[in-house]
Amino acid sequence: MQPSQKMGMESNEPLTPAGRLFVQPATELVINCVLGIDQSVGLETVHSVVSNSLIVKHPRFTSLLVTDKHGRERWKRVDIELDRHIIFVPDPVNDDNSDDDDEVAVNDYLANLTVSCPLSTDKPLWEMHVLDAHKCVVIRFHHALGDGVSLLSLLLTTCRRVSDGEKVPTVETTSSAVRNSREGAGICGWLKMMWLTLVYMVEFCMTCLWVRDKETVVRGGAGVELWPRKLATAKFSLDDMKTVKSAVVNATINDILFGVISSGLSRYLENHSTKPLREGLQITGAAMVNLRKSSGLQETTELMNKNSGSRWGNKFGMMLLPVYYHARGSDPLQYVKRAKIMIDNKKLSLEAFLSYKIGYFIMKCLGARFASLLNYRIICNTTFTISNLVGPKERIMIAGIPVTYIRATSSSLAHAITMHMVSYAGKADMQILVAKDIIPHPEILAKYFEDALLEMKEAALAAKLPAKCPQNSG
Repeated sequence: MQPSQKMGMESNEPLTPAGRLFVQPATELVINCVLGIDQSVGLETVHSVVSNSLIVKHPRFTSLLVTDKHGRERWKRVDIELDRHIIFVPDPVNDDNSDDDDEVAVNDYLANLTVSCPLSTDKPLWEMHVLDAHKCVVIRFHHALGDGVSLLSLLLTTCRRVSDGEKVPTVETTSSAVRNSREGAGICGWLKMMWLTLVYMVEFCMTCLWVRDKETVVRGGAGVELWPRKLATAKFSLDDMKTVKSAVVNATINDILFGVISSGLSRYLENHSTKPLREGLQITGAAMVNLRKSSGLQETTELMNKNSGSRWGNKFGMMLLPVYYHARGSDPLQYVKRAKIMIDNKKLSLEAFLSYKIGYFIMKCLGARFASLLNYRIICNTTFTISNLVGPKERIMIAGIPVTYIRATSSSLAHAITMHMVSYAGKADMQILVAKDIIPHPEILAKYFEDALLEMKEAALAAKLPAKCPQNSG
């Protein structure tokens, strides 16, 4: 039996509808995952790790993207040549700017990849850049191969825990938050769900066609995906997020994240806008929502099972998640409370599920080009992209070398801001990819996000302090 059949996939099979969407010129996407490592690693070690991993046995990673005589894209199995996929860069990538630290240099390298370096179609659609001088590995996957959950789950099969070198990393398998929000709903809950679904789907369709965000200093538009990029990293502590979470009843990490984004964008608009701002100005984000039965990373064997509800591939819907400009007030937690109300309503609706199903229907009936056009219009009519992926809870290592961070970003979109957050071992790093002609200093925006979380943490701690009783006199 061929490896592809053992892993639940056949060779020479057609692309899925979602896969066909991601190979269209307007919506083609490459995922760039960065693993920081504790020390430099040689080319031989990289070859050894990859050649002994599931990556070289996986049908998607050993297949060419080809077009048959009917014009349909298919996967064609080939013998893989590792030397064509592993790019070893021994020297610093910013020789002309020796004052840059590793993070700045790596982010500059990634920013260049996101707009000017598509993956070659004469080999399987992935590659690995080893930046030896900066102690990191950049792994690039075409989105047609799978989504972030699939790809990171596969990647972690090559890793082991630092605390126990024999055990694979712990993966999060909590129930889907979208599904949980509807469980136990009575008649009133179901009526509310149907009403919210109707409202949000009408808004979704209107955004597809003509409704767009107001012009601001952070909004992109058609053609912006071709503009040069800059990349900055916002770093958060999950303990800080949990402290804020405990101060807002039934809040989630996603509520905290959107509160932080709302606060940070409000501060950026306030400090950099050249026109007066209206209180409550809407800034809409396009969020990718995992539709698998579990919200976190999956076991790879489960993902490869065709009968599994957590199957391999691209299985996500889209939600339009608006945040609003608000001048800074006395309570930073108000940003979280407003975000929580919005997200709770969104999770109660069927917006993400229906966006997936409608997209699938359009792909099947009207073709990939039309579906790509609609997706491109949604991006052009909104302001930012956001995704949040839960990574390993404990520290991990590859070939005995500890991993210091996990970050991810994608190729450029018509948005001027694209944000991808990945949590790992108590920390969360958010990559902020921007069109540098619109947002020339993304590090300022990253600082606003970090400061917003710290302000919320201080407010949460202050709210827990008991009120001081006046002392008796005499």
